[in-house]
Formats: sequence, C-alpha cells, structure tokens
Amino acid sequence: MRQHKLHVAAGLALCAGMLLMLPSAFAQSQTQSPSTPAYLNPSLPPVVRARDLVSRMTLKEKASQLVNAARAIPRLKVPAYNWWSEALHGVAVNGTTEFPEPIGLGATFDVPAIHEMAVDIGTEGRVVYEENEKDGSSKIFHGLDFWAPNLNIFRDPRWGRGQETYGEDPFLTGKMGVAFVSGMQGDNPKYYRVIATPKHFDVHSGPEPTRHFADVDVSLHDQLDTYEPAFRAAIMQGHADSVMCSYNAINGQPACANQFTLQHQLRGAWGFKGYVVSDCDAVHDIYSGHKYRPTLAQAAAISMERGMDNDCADFAQPKGDDDYKAYIDAVQQGYLSQQAMDTALVRLFTARIKLGLFDPKGMDPYADTPHSELNSPAHRAYARKLADESMVLLKNDGTLPLKPGSVHSIAVVGPLADQTAVLLGNYNGVPTHTVSFLEGLRAEYPNTKITYVPGTQFLSDTANPVPDSALTTPDGKPGLKAEYDDWQGIQMGPGAKPKPIMTRVDANIDLKKSNLPAAAAGKKSVGVQWSGFLTPEQDGYYLVGIRANGFARVSVNGRDVARQYGSKNATTTLGRVLLHKGQKVPIKVMFGAQGNDNPEAQLLWAPVDNTPSPAAVAAAKKADVVIAVVGITSKLEGEEMPVDQPGFLGGDRTNLQMPEPEEALVEAVAKTGKPVVVVLMNGSALAVNWISQHANAVLEAWYSGEEGGAAIADTLSGKNDPAGRLPVTFYKSVNQLPNFEDYSMENRTYRYFKGKPLYPFGYGLSYTTFRYSDLSIPHATVDAGQPVEASATVTNTGKVAGDEVVQLYLKFPKVDGAPDIALRGFQRIHLEPGQSQQVHFELKKRDLSMVTALGQIIVAQGDYTLSIGGGQPDTVAPVVTGHFHIHGQIGLAE
Repeated sequence: MRQHKLHVAAGLALCAGMLLMLPSAFAQSQTQSPSTPAYLNPSLPPVVRARDLVSRMTLKEKASQLVNAARAIPRLKVPAYNWWSEALHGVAVNGTTEFPEPIGLGATFDVPAIHEMAVDIGTEGRVVYEENEKDGSSKIFHGLDFWAPNLNIFRDPRWGRGQETYGEDPFLTGKMGVAFVSGMQGDNPKYYRVIATPKHFDVHSGPEPTRHFADVDVSLHDQLDTYEPAFRAAIMQGHADSVMCSYNAINGQPACANQFTLQHQLRGAWGFKGYVVSDCDAVHDIYSGHKYRPTLAQAAAISMERGMDNDCADFAQPKGDDDYKAYIDAVQQGYLSQQAMDTALVRLFTARIKLGLFDPKGMDPYADTPHSELNSPAHRAYARKLADESMVLLKNDGTLPLKPGSVHSIAVVGPLADQTAVLLGNYNGVPTHTVSFLEGLRAEYPNTKITYVPGTQFLSDTANPVPDSALTTPDGKPGLKAEYDDWQGIQMGPGAKPKPIMTRVDANIDLKKSNLPAAAAGKKSVGVQWSGFLTPEQDGYYLVGIRANGFARVSVNGRDVARQYGSKNATTTLGRVLLHKGQKVPIKVMFGAQGNDNPEAQLLWAPVDNTPSPAAVAAAKKADVVIAVVGITSKLEGEEMPVDQPGFLGGDRTNLQMPEPEEALVEAVAKTGKPVVVVLMNGSALAVNWISQHANAVLEAWYSGEEGGAAIADTLSGKNDPAGRLPVTFYKSVNQLPNFEDYSMENRTYRYFKGKPLYPFGYGLSYTTFRYSDLSIPHATVDAGQPVEASATVTNTGKVAGDEVVQLYLKFPKVDGAPDIALRGFQRIHLEPGQSQQVHFELKKRDLSMVTALGQIIVAQGDYTLSIGGGQPDTVAPVVTGHFHIHGQIGLAE
C-alpha cells in the first residue's frame, strides 16, 4: 500500500470520534439469557454468530463495515474498528521491537526463528490493541489485523519494495511465510492472537510508478511456478485468515477483481474461507487507473462480487460516508447483489469474533498480555539473534575477524555508520533504542581508537538552515506565507480539512514551541503550511529538505522532494533538486505535529558536493584498518517515493551499482594501502564489482533492525560467526537482466538465470569450514507420488564453532518448463569444532514437482540430480551429489 499513507497514519493520532461502549462493556456473561442475540453468544460457532449479526443490519450499516475504518453501530453494540495495522518486521508504532527487514530475515534461512519472532510481534500487537482499546476509540495501526507478510517474489533487484520480501525463491518464501503467519495467529483452537495478511496477491513486484494502472501479462507457468506457491503455502499450511490483493491488473483484470486469482485459485482450488482486503485505493484504481469500470460504484461492485471483502479506502478517520457510499450506490443501482455484500460481511465479522472482540473479558487468553512485553529485553535479545543470523560474509581474505586487542586503531568512513533509520528499513515502528553501527563498534572495541569521518555528503543528514534572504512570499515580501491550523482530531493528508488558526508571514522556517504564534501556543495538534519562493545565490544541485518531529512535506517547483511521516524525534529528510542562480522557484512546505506539545520544524539546504573528503583519506592513512559503511537506504528504495536522482526513480532503481559517491569514497580510502572492510547496508542486491575485487572483506548487513549495529560489530570481531546466505542473486550488472516491466521469469533469479552472477543465491562464507560426506538416497527408484528421502553428514572442520545452512537442490528431467535448479530443502544447524551431524530430508510429492510450459503441475518421470551442501552445486560451496529416478508421472492440484 502507499508508503506515504502508511507513515502518515503511523505517526499521527486519529480522531477519537464519539466514545463507544467497548465489547467488554456490553458483552454478556457466558450464561446467556433468552433475549441475548446469537452474535453475542460465545458458545455458538463464529460463522453462525456473524450471520446473525449481519442479518440485523440496515444497508447503510452494512456498507459502513466494508471499509478499513468500520463504523460503530451503537444500537447493535458493535464498536468501531480500524482494520489497518502493520507489522512487517515489528508492530509499526512507537515503542515496539523492530527486527531485521524481511530480506535480511530471508538470509537467516531459519524457519523456527522466524516463527518465534512472529509470536513476539503478535504478542506486542495484542498489547498495543488492548492498551489503545481502553479509551473506546478505534485507531489506525492499533488493531489486530496485520497486513503482513509480504510474500511477493523479488524477481528483479530494481524493485524498491523487494526489501520487504524474503527474496527471490518461492520455496524459501513459502517456508518463511508459513512460519510468520502461524506464529502471528497463534495455536489457540478458538481465538486468534492476531490475524496475518499475506500480500500482495499474487503477481506484484514493480515498477512502482506504474502500479496503479499497470496490466501485468504473466504465463500460467510463471504464475503457478513462481508467483503463487508462497501464497498457497501461507493459506493451506499456515492457515492465514486474510489476504491482500494488489494494485496492478493481471492478464487484463485488476487484482482486486480478478476471477482467476480470487475465485478460481484462492476461493476455489485452495478453499480459502477468510477475508480479502484491498490494497489501499486499489478499488478506486479499478475505475480511475485501470478504467475497468466506468464508476466507483461499479468498481466497488465488481471487486466484491469477485471476492474482495474489505476496501482499504481511506487512511483518515472519515466523518461522513464518502469512503463507503459507493457500496450503497452499487446495491441501489443494481450492480452489487445483497448476497455478495452479506457474504463479505460474514467473513469480516467471523474474523472479529475469532479475535475475541465480541466475547466477555477473560475468555480470550491473548487479551491479558502485559505491557512489559513491548520491546522487552527478551524480544530485543531475539532481534539481536536474528540480526546476527542475517549477516552474510561475501568476501574475506583473512582480514576478518578483527579480534579486539589485535587492532589498535580503526578508521570508520561512510555516511551510514552513525545513522539508525537505515537499520529499520521500511514499514517499521520506532524502538525505544536503536544501536547504530558506530555505537555497536565502540562497545565491541572499547580499547581501540576509533575515528569516524562520514567521507561524503551523499546520504548524509547534514545541511544548513535556509537563510531569510533566499525566501520571498507569493506577493514578493521577505519570508514565507505561513498558514497555521488546528489539526486536533483530524488525520493529516490529502483532502483533510483542519481548522484555520491564523495567517502571518514568517521570516524563515525554524519552528519551535517558543516561537509559535500566541493563537497556536498550547495546542497539541498544530499544522503549518508555508508557501512562497526560493532563490539560490549560485547554480547547481542542492539538497533541500526539512528537519522535523512530525509529518512534513517539501515541494520545490511543483515536485515533492522530501517527505517525512510522523517521527516522535526530530529527523532530517533531504531531496536533490537543480536550482539556478537568481531564479525564483515556488516552494511549499507542510508540517504537522499531532499530539505533540513541542513541535519542531526547520527548512534546510546544502549545495551538493559528493567528492570524497580529504579528512576520510587522512583518517584511513593513520589507522590499522578501514571499515567503510556504505549502501543505500529506504529513503532511496521503497514504495512510490518522490526520488529522482542517478540510479533511482520513484522508489525503484534504474541500475544495480553502488551509488557513485560511495564507491568513490571506498576507492579513495583503498588507495591508502590499508586493509579495507566494506559493510553493506541495503535492501536489494548491489553490483559491487569493484569492491568485490579490491576490498579485503565484504559483509552484507541488510537493514538489520534495532540491534543491527551490535550484530555487525559482533560479526566483525568474530563473536558471531557469519552464516547468513543470500536469498537473492547478486548480478554483475542490470544488463544481465530482461526489461523490468517484463514479468516472465526467463533469465531471472537463480532458477532460470543463464549468466554468471557476482554472487549466487544461497551463497555465504564463514570463519570456519564445513565438509559434507556420506550422502544417502535409500531408494534409487521411486514411483511418482512417493516421497524421496536423503541424508548427509556435515562436519565442522575448522577451529571455531559456527552455524551452517544446509541446502538441498534438485535438477529435474528435461521437461519443457522445468527450472535449471531449485531449492527444495534447507536446515540451519550449529556445530562445534570437529563436530558432525547427520541431516535428513524427506521430499514429498509437491517438493518433487515442477510446472510444465503449459502450466501443469506434475511429478515428472525421469532422472533427478540431488545435491546437499552449503550452497548451490557448481559454486564454491562444498556439496555432495547423487541421483534418483522417478517411475511414472502424476499431476498435482493447483
């Protein structure tokens, strides 16, 4: 869903609306009186209760329940409920635990750990709900339905949202998805802890700028072989109770009105009984973007008739009926049947009943989760464990580990070393504390001299206040026109209508509590809109943006250059813009601090200068070793973003190279002759060709969560033996890939790529070594449909303890449509020096299956090659290889 809506909603409080009775206030005792309606009777099946409740509603009441901000129905004792909450890698509010971004979680290859993490996240989600539910309001991001995990396949590294996924492999993604869903939802037979929502169903992976109108052409082969298996697993094995449909169209039909995906596959072949929520504004896109239906009412009708149940229509807290009126119109105009509407409502209320929202207190075991679970020491420790496990060592000539005591001075360069926002990725909450790399390094090397020089302006948050002399009002006066508003009880964003307070001219933008106008002083929800002109004194590219502790948006010459989405602490966001000496350009700045009695906003700029700083080179010359912390951030790659600079466009990437200023910095410090260790922070594969050849060691750290800095330092010192493995292929160049808009899997991902990658899927080094032996495949021939068993012995032949990710790959008979190779099993194990362990796999018929070119799922007859090892066969990884034969052929259900 739209990132700007997501963060606006995350950081700002919603209007409480009228105070409503909570379920606990009106819920009856378990001993029901004859007058108690069936929907309040906990002894009845949830679907029976839901049908009873729906049958009592008027058309308007029904329609009001079909949107994300479902309204209260006081006469039926139905409280308001906002369905929109996020928990991609931690609950997306303040004060929660934030684990590594999912691309890093994919690198752990640790299914049990992902399940345990999801239990922790779901537990914190319960605390957030219970504590916010007490005041009778229904707030966005405070509900129990979480729109995660993202199970899209990271088919192309240019996609900015690939960071949210578990990588490029359907098998790995499916295993991670099942673990996440089952951990979130819990194992109670009657109640859900929370509800997980796999997204974005099902063929969706960029480009970002065209997603609201793009029509994706995809073959049945690729749909069944690549794009759907993880969703199928999450539904049929993980029992997800919700699914989100995507923005784009698939083979001519919008995803939220798609007969094949929603009806034939999801509801039909997979037997899904839960509810489908639209991506936010996706129903609107059916008529405005795809032009699939001529009116919003008809778009709403066709989506609901085809299986969509909940329309994410508005991130604000609407006061009228604009968000749900289309459903009333659709029924009254004959486009939407009452039966389809009732079916959707029964699904939605069944979910709410299974969350315990209509039962007496004390019945739901999850409802009493204590506040102490929020960002608890145990959860922080688990975030550290997963960050440790996500580290992938790409290169090491022996420079690593850097044992404390063996190195006397370290020069740290790179703009990301002292930043914490980069570690949290996107779709994140704000933990109570995030450990930066520099903080983690200093804690790990307390007796080592550590000198830090950013070395480049690129990705730096450093800029200067825009001077008064550069600003003029729309009517030519010095300063900017400033319109102050009261945002109390109003959600910020497009279409919102705050209450005006006053208008004046401000000499500049440097807002603090002390200089608020008297009419706005004391208000906890103040918004300001500044407008006028910006006039530079010299030509060139500038970084222009804002430092603020609320929602903020900066537009220059009609284009958004910086957005900020409601941070409790003041943070800086800058964008690149070309300005000309003496030429006025329009500038508009919007700021709002809702629920904040200490607002802060400052307009900043700086001329762009991306040359490596001499100070960084000087520090490198004086050090024993140089650590360069470089990469990209979620301010460059992400969801539908106002980014337009070399290598990036609209949230996506246009090439795979390390940004030029950072590569120049690494080259400059490498010329000193000192050992250089490169730490990469990124959410997608980087073509670090020069660095791979010239750096002494390269560590892939991803966006590693609130304990990321400590985990990276642990790994550099050797306290943590790196055992993460790449969940994506690192290509040498974008030229190795097909067109980004082509969704065919031909020559994409390790399963179909014909070239030589920089680093292959499944790759990763260690500080120890492993040997594989004694491969056993008990049956050389099996009948189609029968399982195949295989085992091998893994031995730690090195001198330190470490984890190994044991990977099983299959090569299939020569059937048109079969992948070149495919992961079909993996286990993460720990071995002490000299220790051996036998690892056993059982491949069931779906593990042995492939999809023909015509889209048939079969277990094919023929000869198979099986390898078990530390990576793919025919790479540097140690493996043992064997063969087996399958007699006969069978087909499998979609």
